[in-house]
Amino acid sequence: MTFKEKYLAGEIEFEDIDDYINEWNGSSSSESLAGFLGLNEEEEDLWIEESDEALKEHLDKKK
Repeated sequence: MTFKEKYLAGEIEFEDIDDYINEWNGSSSSESLAGFLGLNEEEEDLWIEESDEALKEHLDKKK
């Protein structure tokens, strides 16, 4: 499961995104970070252009 799937299911806290980023950084995956996290293009843009908090608020609305 991706970070997004686990977060929306209530299995992890939003702060765990850092662990996923570290895992991606340490891998040899050719997948993008957003893809690895399970974020769609809109969510990726929100995260990059706004903040972690903006992404968290967006995802919380989907819970």
